[in-house]
Amino acid sequence: MFKNVIAPIQAWLLSQGKCVGCSTLLAKGKKEKHPNGEKVTCVKCGRIYIYDSKTKKYRRALLDEV
Repeated sequence: MFKNVIAPIQAWLLSQGKCVGCSTLLAKGKKEKHPNGEKVTCVKCGRIYIYDSKTKKYRRALLDEV
């Protein structure tokens, strides 16, 4: 039940380009090149995201992408 409450909030934060942990703008994060897009690390909490420039959306990085 807890996931049913948290998942929509996390999806909304990602659609706004913000970190799901600390709500910092991901555009301010540390950027690196990655085969699947651009690897973005949140400067405040260290969570890792992948930015797809084609769809212009962020998503959480999978374990094998870290």
